[in-house]
Amino acid sequence: MLSKLAFRNMKRSARDYLIYLLTMTLVSALMYTFNSLLFQNDLKAYWNTEGMLEAMVALATIFIVLITAWLIAYMVRFMMEKRSAEFGIYLLLGMKKNTLAKLYLRENILLGILSLMTGMSFGILFQQILMAVLFSMLRMDYHLHIALHPGTILMTTLSYGACYLFALSRCRRKFKKMNIRDLMEAGRRNEEIKERHETIKQLLLPLSILFIFLFWTFFGSLATNGDTILFIIGLVVTIYLFYIGLSARIICYVRKGGKMIYQEQNLFLLRQFSSKVRTMQFTMGTLTALFTLTLMGSSFALMFSSWQNTLSDHKFPFDILLYSPDPADDFAKEIQFLEKSVSVQDAYPYRIYTDGDDQVNAWMLTHLTFWGTMYQNPDGSPDMTGIRQMLENESRYCTYDTYMGLSDYNHLRRMLGYDEITLSGKEYALQVKPRLEKEVQHIGDDLILAGADGSPSLSCGGIYAEPFSQDGHNGGDYIVIVPDRVLSRMYPYYSELALDIEGSAPLGLRDKLSELRYDKTNDLMFEGNDECPALKGNRCYGSDIIFVFNTVNEVKEDLRTSLASLIASLTIPLFYIGLVFLCAAVTVLSVQQLSDSAACRFRYDILSKLGLKEAEIHRLILKQLAAYYLCPALLAILISGKMMLFAGERFVMATGVPLSPGSFFLRSIALFFGIYLVYFAVTYISFCRNVTGGESRS
Repeated sequence: MLSKLAFRNMKRSARDYLIYLLTMTLVSALMYTFNSLLFQNDLKAYWNTEGMLEAMVALATIFIVLITAWLIAYMVRFMMEKRSAEFGIYLLLGMKKNTLAKLYLRENILLGILSLMTGMSFGILFQQILMAVLFSMLRMDYHLHIALHPGTILMTTLSYGACYLFALSRCRRKFKKMNIRDLMEAGRRNEEIKERHETIKQLLLPLSILFIFLFWTFFGSLATNGDTILFIIGLVVTIYLFYIGLSARIICYVRKGGKMIYQEQNLFLLRQFSSKVRTMQFTMGTLTALFTLTLMGSSFALMFSSWQNTLSDHKFPFDILLYSPDPADDFAKEIQFLEKSVSVQDAYPYRIYTDGDDQVNAWMLTHLTFWGTMYQNPDGSPDMTGIRQMLENESRYCTYDTYMGLSDYNHLRRMLGYDEITLSGKEYALQVKPRLEKEVQHIGDDLILAGADGSPSLSCGGIYAEPFSQDGHNGGDYIVIVPDRVLSRMYPYYSELALDIEGSAPLGLRDKLSELRYDKTNDLMFEGNDECPALKGNRCYGSDIIFVFNTVNEVKEDLRTSLASLIASLTIPLFYIGLVFLCAAVTVLSVQQLSDSAACRFRYDILSKLGLKEAEIHRLILKQLAAYYLCPALLAILISGKMMLFAGERFVMATGVPLSPGSFFLRSIALFFGIYLVYFAVTYISFCRNVTGGESRS
């Protein structure tokens, strides 16, 4: 009998809280999909991140379990309060509290099993889609391969079960503490609105707005991490205080009889909105925080994926590029090995030179936006003491300026399919990373370099910014191109070998090269001496801070695969967390409104009798739901917007992605509202059906 009653109640709950059931089905599907990466990842053989993807997915699962447990606990408590009168009747009929608790737990467990089984069925499909996406990131074909792995099923069941056990653990204790009177009056107490000290509370609204304004004004200029943390803590508190102040402000406005309340149905809407915010002010603050995290997570994921889509191919223009700290290295051993491993079309060894000076380094350190005023004196002149300490102790730039001969440069340009350049005997050229092209346009105004005889006679004859592998191979950030005869006064600094091959290099070639060249390159920084600057500080990686590739053996295919796995390890968990956070938060919004639709039916019926037509009632419902849905979403956009614009600006500056800093956030908002509108539409349709009851109104 108890089982039949639990099954009947479960079906009723599934119908009344369909959005909740659909969300839990989606969550279990996503759990299955991403857990499959730990057990059914066909790309493990190609990943070069030593389990980073698996570790990130496991970490994301912890956050997902926590937020899912919160959602289930919230819904279990919410449904229990809504059904409190029903439970009170059960007790009046003689059912024991312990039996009632078992009945309710059994209902929720059945609901969980239904969503889990349905979700894992969809998860099998989602897993195929995810694998197709991952294979496409590696530019590999994926063939449909459906397989059930016991580890995936077990981990999904355990994760999902842990959420339910955590959420249901307090139910039995709560039932034991309640009596018939508490149960019969629980629903009424939940609807009560306590209006106390509203005049004082309404001051929290302008104070919250003021703090958000200060946050937008000063966040980007905070000096220390401590200041930033304090601002973030203040922002979290502000989110919750905002809703207390907003509700109090509306109540006070209605009390005073503001002009707006007499326009159309505004009085009805304001009372509905303020009462809902008042009863849900803590929940609304929590949902706003979840929306903020969702927008930030998806924005960061879009940043990383946009870098891969726009610049990853440009990062490694050469098929194979090898570095040697020995300026006399001829790479004979490496060439012999590579000719047996790949079809070599052109193998070109060359030298990078230095004049033992650091004037180009000094210009870069004092003029690039990345460095700011770090290496400038108070009067704006270069701080040469600080610059030389940095060059000797760090590997951003080589200790001395880096040069390349014009003939070598043109040969490399031909290998890459670029046009050759020409220089007169009194000109030099500058090759820089694409992201630095605009910042070095005026370098020729400041730098006149020495010619073959040592006299300052070389002026800037051009700046080139095609991809040229400038993360330590062809200089760090830059390389100065000079006529070959100027090299006669310079030292060979280090050696490079560039190869153009037919087709693509086989995966794993980079590891084999590393084994072959270990004895030669294990000590990359020679101690050097004052007489031979070519043996001092000849290894660098430039000013990159997000994606840094300080690699000795650059093999395009291997590095592109490593990059794809790195990006996937970052973006996939971020999208995973963001999607679950968003769905959980919107589910709470939707269920709260749909649960009130029965009470609202009476209110809308009165409005109908007062003359409102069905179309007008539907518009009124639309306004009511829109205000309720937009409030936490817009506040989350306002709060996360400043942080993401700041992060986007730094990301564009550091990587050179050809997008505006705000584009990542705008795309994130578009994705956010795409899902948001689906839930809103379902809630609106269901709300209208519940209110009108399917009956036609005149």
